[in-house]
Amino acid sequence: MAFDKKLLDIVACPVCKSKLEYNKEQQQLVCKADRLVYPIVDGIPVLLAERAENLQQTAE
Repeated sequence: MAFDKKLLDIVACPVCKSKLEYNKEQQQLVCKADRLVYPIVDGIPVLLAERAENLQQTAE
């Protein structure tokens, strides 16, 4: 199942409430303000602060 980009209009970072950016290649949503990434599993974003990873960790 593919991620529906229309969701970007209504979802926000659960930590700081800022907009999220979609990284299609790695199937994740990125919060540049907090430098966190949230996974997308089976087309559904997992917007739980405890599941977020540091942006630097995912770049490695």
